[in-house]
Amino acid sequence: MVKLKLRTGIIISTIILIIAAASAAAFISEQSPDTTINSPKQQSAQILNQSHQVDITLKTNGTDVTIQAKAVPADIQVPTKMITEMKNKAYNDIKSDASTSGSLKEDIQNIAQKYNFTANITLISQFGTDKLPFLALVSGTSMVPTLKDGQEVIALKTSNFNVGDIVISRHPTYGLIVKRVATIENGKVFLKSDNRKIVNYIKEKTLPDGVIEISNITKTPLDTWRPIKDIIGVVKTY
Repeated sequence: MVKLKLRTGIIISTIILIIAAASAAAFISEQSPDTTINSPKQQSAQILNQSHQVDITLKTNGTDVTIQAKAVPADIQVPTKMITEMKNKAYNDIKSDASTSGSLKEDIQNIAQKYNFTANITLISQFGTDKLPFLALVSGTSMVPTLKDGQEVIALKTSNFNVGDIVISRHPTYGLIVKRVATIENGKVFLKSDNRKIVNYIKEKTLPDGVIEISNITKTPLDTWRPIKDIIGVVKTY
């Protein structure tokens, strides 16, 4: 009888344990659809993959670039690597004659998206908000006495200009040129040099057979028609 009672106790205890385990399993099963448990590593990954807002203030004078960033909410850390990448891209865009304020802001936005940020960008220069400057170096004497050879000028990139403005334009032979707007008509601009002086000089060249070739050279001011789309901007600082 003693052994029987012991077995009965074991059997009863076992049944109680099984029932308890089944109840716990049922409880977890019922709760699982509404309850998730993530590890700290998973939680960090979720935060990293969330898109955040960042306010970017980009300041430039045509030579230097500074970027200030403020995340929203403020407790979100802005990656230093992202700011460095933005600054380098902005610096290259500012040096390019093909960039605009719109294309610069788009490039900064694309970099922000790589780091799961949506950027609200404000561009500030000496010419105002969303006004992009362009630094250039004068080469030659065609704009003397207004502009001298080797002089730095800063233009405002814009498609708005008037007769009398000094502009920087693309030219198929000479690359970038700086001239004064003389006429605007039918989608084209007539550009003239301020220096109207005609220079005559003699050029000597020694040929392979020892004969010296002498040429009379006449240097005239470069005046040219260009499409309006070739105008980069108006020179503001010189």
